[in-house]
Amino acid sequence: MNCQFDQVIERKGTNSLKYDFAAERGRPEDVLPLWVADMDFKTSPFIVDALQKAAGHGIFGYSESKSGYFDALQSWYAQYFDWKLQSDWLVKTPGVVFAICMAIRALSKEGDSVLIQRPVYYPFSQSILDNGRKLVNNPLVYRDGKYGIDFEDFEEEIVRNKVKIFILCNPHNPVGRVWTKEELIRLGDICVKHGVYIVSDEIHADFVFEGHRHSVFASLKPEYLERTITCTAPSKSFNLAGLQVSNILIANGEIRKKFQLEINRSGYSQLNTMGLVACQAAYENGRPWLEELKQYLAENLAFIRSFLSEKLPQIEMIEPEGTYLVWLDFRKLGLDDRQLEDLIVNRAKLWLDRGSIFGPEGKGFERVNIACPRATLQKALLQLEQAVNQQKI
Repeated sequence: MNCQFDQVIERKGTNSLKYDFAAERGRPEDVLPLWVADMDFKTSPFIVDALQKAAGHGIFGYSESKSGYFDALQSWYAQYFDWKLQSDWLVKTPGVVFAICMAIRALSKEGDSVLIQRPVYYPFSQSILDNGRKLVNNPLVYRDGKYGIDFEDFEEEIVRNKVKIFILCNPHNPVGRVWTKEELIRLGDICVKHGVYIVSDEIHADFVFEGHRHSVFASLKPEYLERTITCTAPSKSFNLAGLQVSNILIANGEIRKKFQLEINRSGYSQLNTMGLVACQAAYENGRPWLEELKQYLAENLAFIRSFLSEKLPQIEMIEPEGTYLVWLDFRKLGLDDRQLEDLIVNRAKLWLDRGSIFGPEGKGFERVNIACPRATLQKALLQLEQAVNQQKI
């Protein structure tokens, strides 16, 4: 398709959260942003064409999806994840975090325990605490450059805290693990044994690197399907986050009714018209663009791997199995939180996601978004190299 991912597109002045709100977020105006998870690439031309056609009509009234929308979604998951969806499972929401909050309200009451595995996507913690639930943590285990799960602690925390819901992140943000079938089945069997519901955030499922395969958790066993809310969206895969459309899949009719009731209580009904258009176009015609993107991201990953190895060996990259977010370990620099923030923001002039926002387990780490042109990534790394070298003097 010749998608020209190397093209540097000026995003400042477009009300971009990533580029236009440094001052409002307490950063210098001249920082180079590699933080929030949206990409610096134009989306698939098929999606742009569909949106332009819709805009050209000139009427933006209330909209809903017809059968073609579900057909595109169903075909995508059947072809790429070997999962056959049924139309009555689908509940559309404006976002995955919104859906997680609705799931928490639907499946638990105030004071109930919800389990997560930190360091993990920080809105999980906010969603639990803001809804008056108890946050329970089963920390991931970092050993020999790779993260794993402490299954014994997982079960102990469930029993000790009478956990009602487990929020699974797969592929995992920020550590980049793509959990194996064996790992997921161990988690799932424990949840079934103790009557725990699973909310599975699979928004990064399309970004899995060679040698790994994403398994849809709910597809692994019928008993998982009956107690899981699966959260999916085209937003990460096709850079559509601002259009606010997510597809939440719930096979259990009773759970689905409770979930829908919470949405009704929130006052939300129809989705963004353009989000519906973009989602259908993405799943119907977006695969060639996505495949080129994944190849470009693999090359970006190889670039950052080589750069760190040759020029910044004291910063270790946790080898990602999926996502376009890279988890970097800065602890060998021997800096405290304040010093590390000063190095990144004021000296390197970068805006990254500080590891500690993903939980105390992320202290000394930084999350870097590599979904940008190679020139942007190179500029960021050169600025980081210069800052680290100056810091040594």
